[in-house]
Amino acid sequence: MRETVKGFWALISVCLIWGLSGIYYKLLASVPPLEVLAHRTVWSVVFFAVVLAFQGQLGALVTALRNPRQAAALALAAVLISINWFGFIWAVQNGRAMEASLGYYIFPLVAVALGMIFLRERMGRLQTLAVLIVTCVVLWLTWSLGKAPWIALTLAATFGLYGLIKKGIDLPPAVSVCAEVVLLAPFALALLIAEHFGWGFAPHSGSFGGDWTMSALLVFSGVMTGGPLMLFSYAARRVRLATVGVMLYLNPTLQFLVAVVAFGEPLTHAYLVAFPLIWGALALYSFASLRGAAQAG
Repeated sequence: MRETVKGFWALISVCLIWGLSGIYYKLLASVPPLEVLAHRTVWSVVFFAVVLAFQGQLGALVTALRNPRQAAALALAAVLISINWFGFIWAVQNGRAMEASLGYYIFPLVAVALGMIFLRERMGRLQTLAVLIVTCVVLWLTWSLGKAPWIALTLAATFGLYGLIKKGIDLPPAVSVCAEVVLLAPFALALLIAEHFGWGFAPHSGSFGGDWTMSALLVFSGVMTGGPLMLFSYAARRVRLATVGVMLYLNPTLQFLVAVVAFGEPLTHAYLVAFPLIWGALALYSFASLRGAAQAG
C-alpha cells in the first residue's frame, strides 16, 4: 500500500511537470524550436548517461545498440519522438499550445485504434464509440477551421506510433530512452555546431553561451526530459495501468489551462464545441477501461 501511494504521487508529479512544461518552453521563445530540440537531445544524453552509470547499466545500453534489429527499432522510435517534441515546442512558441493539448487528448484513442489495427487488440462497444466521436470531432474541426488541426494530429499520431514501436522493445525505460537520444545526438550536435559558426541553414543566434540564463534553461532541458520519464517508470510499476491511463489526462488538461490562462490564447467557437466532446469521449473510454479492468480483476 505504501509503495502504491508513492507511485501515485510520482505519477501526479509527472503530470504536473508535463502539463506545465509549456511555460518552460515559452521562456525559450527566442530560441528557434529546432535548436531547442537539439539541446534537449544532447543534454538528455548527459542526464541519462549519469543515471545509467549510477545504476550500472551502461553495458546494457551498448548491448542494445549493437543489436541491429533493436537499434533499427530504437532509431525509428527516436525519429518519431523527436518529431513529437519538435511539434510541441513549435506549437508553444507559436501560439498553438491549445491545439497541442488537443493532440494529447486525442492520443489515448489513437493508441487504441493503432492497437486494434496492428496488434489485433479488441475494443468494446463503448471504446469504439469513443474513437468514433473523436474522429467526428476532428472532421468537424477541419470543416469549421477550414483546415485540419495538423499540430494535434501530428502529436497524437507520432506519440501513438512511438508507443507502438516501444511495445516491441524489451529494454528498461532509462536504457531505451537513452539509446534513442544517443542515436539522435550526432545530428543534434551537428546542428548546434552549424548554428554556432553560422553555417548554411543555421545562422548564429547566440542562444547558448551568450546569455547565461538562457544557457542554463537549455541545459535544464535534459532534466526536463529525463526526470519525468524516470518518475513515470517508477509510478508505472506501482500503480494500476487503468489508474495511469486516467491520471495522464491531467497532462493535456494543464496544457489547455496554461494555453488559455497563462498564454491568453483565444478559445474560439470551434474549440468550445470540440473540447467538451473530446472530454466526453475520454470519460466514456475511461469508464469502459475501468469497468473492463474491474471485471478482469
